[in-house]
This record gives sequence, C-alpha cells and structure tokens, in this order.
Amino acid sequence: MNNIKWVFFDIGSTLVDESIAYQNRIKKTIAGSNISYNEFMDRLTQSAGDFKSVCTSFGLKPAPWNSDDEVVYPEAEDCLRTLNKRYIIGIIANQNPGSKERLERIGLLKYIDLVIASAEEGVAKPDLRIFQIAFERANCNPEESIMVGDRIDNDIIPANRIGMKTVWIRQGFGGLAEPQTAEETPEYTINNLNELFEIIE
Repeated sequence: MNNIKWVFFDIGSTLVDESIAYQNRIKKTIAGSNISYNEFMDRLTQSAGDFKSVCTSFGLKPAPWNSDDEVVYPEAEDCLRTLNKRYIIGIIANQNPGSKERLERIGLLKYIDLVIASAEEGVAKPDLRIFQIAFERANCNPEESIMVGDRIDNDIIPANRIGMKTVWIRQGFGGLAEPQTAEETPEYTINNLNELFEIIE
C-alpha cells in the first residue's frame, strides 16, 4: 500500500445507507399492484439488489430513486476525515445529477477532492471509461489507487480489470453477492468503513 495516493469511493451503500430509500422506492413501485412488499423484498434480496430485473420479473415499472432518502453511515465522516490526512479522496459513482451538491449537503464534500459521477459524465460503471476519466482528472495511475465499493459488478470487477486495488464493503444488497470468479474477487473484504483502517492505515 506504500504507493497508494488516491482512495476512490462509491457512494450508495458505501458512504450512505440506502435502506430507507429502497423501502420507499419499493412501496411506490408496488403501489396499485398485487405484489406485497415482502414478496418484492425477498426477490430483491435474492438478486443482490438488481432492482430493474426484479421489476421486470414482476412486470412493474421502477419508481424513481429519491436521493433525499439516503442517510450517511455514522462512521463515514470520521473515515473520510482521517483518510484525507494521508490520501487524496475521490468518488466514482453511478448517481443522479447533483452528486457534489448532495455530498456537500450531507457534510462529506469537504474531505473529497474529486467527484466523478455517471449523470455528469454520461458514462456509468461498470464501463471502464468512467474510471479512465477519474484517472485523467486525478493525474494518477490505477496502480496508485484503491476502489472501495459495495457492488461486485459495478465496483470490484471493473476496478480489478483496470488495475486498482479493490476493497469490497459488504453493506446493502450488494453485500449479499458471492464472488464466483477471480475477476469478481476483491483483494480485501470489509463489513463497514471502520474496518478500512485495518487495511490502509
């Protein structure tokens, strides 16, 4: 880890808890249908959070995501504050427009040097181009960076492919997945942000 300069984070289920946001989205999605909340939730859990595929399987139209329902994990600010003293902090995330503004509103932007979000860049993870944009703006190489995220498909696989160190944080629905191949396997697995210090501090 001696050559690491940048630590990149996902946002959803990494820095912010999406539990309430998912609950409200499910309720809106199943409104007027004969699908129960528990039935939808069970299938969502089985799919490790693949909301669109679950909606398709039920013949439902996904309700919009409401970022205002997200809540910062209690340890997130302390984690970023501490890491910011030693590393440069970035974001690589699939998000609705306005990520910087939301991060500022929830008190995290002051620790973050670069925000690369899909809505503003016009490309989304797992497309490697969004990672390449981040490296160009950060003026760093993949080998000098770490990706911390909750999704095997969107975070770990592309970060492994491009040559980053990878940390899978098993929070939210993404944490229910199980790596099946070498490409899906992170270098490190943690259960919360506090455990990140055991790896990179």
